[in-house]
Amino acid sequence: MKNAFIVISSFFAFIGTLPYMRDVYRKKSKPREVSWFIWGLLAAITGAASLSDKQYASAILSLWVVIVTWTVVALGLRYGDKSFKLLDGVTLAASFIGLLLWWIFNSPAIAIIASLTIDLVASIPTYVHSWTRPNEETTSAYFLGMLASIFTLLAAKEVSVTAIAVPVYFIFADGSLVTILTMRSRRSKFAKPG
Repeated sequence: MKNAFIVISSFFAFIGTLPYMRDVYRKKSKPREVSWFIWGLLAAITGAASLSDKQYASAILSLWVVIVTWTVVALGLRYGDKSFKLLDGVTLAASFIGLLLWWIFNSPAIAIIASLTIDLVASIPTYVHSWTRPNEETTSAYFLGMLASIFTLLAAKEVSVTAIAVPVYFIFADGSLVTILTMRSRRSKFAKPG
């Protein structure tokens, strides 16, 4: 049954980004290039850390995140928001902290916790963008990412940081973006012109 959950998770992870990529291509969504690049880098770290601890479901989810985020980065080179701000520089530099901590402590769990914490900080520009310009984001991509994470959590072979931290984080991260985008887009539809 756990293998079926991994397949379902992979399916949602793959199809989840297709609407976003379509919207980027159509110039409806404008990805924050730096956020997406950092997400891909951090997913590579969390995936490698999960794999080193033989937590295959979490590693596979992270691999999908790497593939789709860097595909969005490639699309974003032409259609995305390429601005680079102080927070972007700080989070990019901090991305390497997860690798350093993993190397110093020889602990994949520490690398995952550090990477997810940095990921959250790297997400701030996207949360702000989602709040201020909800029509430039694709809600379904985050919803399907949340579903992929739920099935990854169901596929976990044990309860440990390396097994469940990544899917639990993405359930909340993607779920909160879905909530923000849904609330803000509804509000903008009902706002009076003025």
